[in-house]
Amino acid sequence: MLSTFLTSAGLVAVAEIGDKTQLLSMVLSAQFRRPLPIVAGILAATAVNHAVAAAAGAAFAEVLQGPWMSALVGASFLAIAAWALSPDRIEGDCAPPLRKAGPFVAALICFFLAEIGDKTQIATVALAAKERSVLTVTAGTTLGMMIANVPAVLVGSALATRLPLRTIRISAAALFATIGILILSRLLLS
Repeated sequence: MLSTFLTSAGLVAVAEIGDKTQLLSMVLSAQFRRPLPIVAGILAATAVNHAVAAAAGAAFAEVLQGPWMSALVGASFLAIAAWALSPDRIEGDCAPPLRKAGPFVAALICFFLAEIGDKTQIATVALAAKERSVLTVTAGTTLGMMIANVPAVLVGSALATRLPLRTIRISAAALFATIGILILSRLLLS
């Protein structure tokens, strides 16, 4: 259980560096300059989003079991590894229409929407399908998001210029690929 929590947190924390939600954290910080409500909004949005994703992954694992499930989870990790190699950009500016609602609501809505279909949400589905532990995976992936995004909120855009994002993307891809290969090799060897 602890290893599931730590694996979930570590994978998402590394994968989140340079992700669009980390960029969004910096944008929200620059726009509102009130870090605590932004962090609270990120936490709430991530917890809900990842709880739904983990529940979907666990439910999916109940329906599709055995070697097919292992193959699908392993392939998912390989796909996430490939996805992690491409840099993210913010496609639209979510916060201005929400400026009057305040930093908490803006962060809550923007983050929830940004995470839909994001690689960390897909990773949460895959981790929950593999581990079959909704609460532990949700807690771990949420912590991973906070590890990556709280410093982005606190330090803002200065952080983006100091991190070797290409190296971090390659490292995240290598982690996801390693897990995918391990899952698939265990399947082939059994």
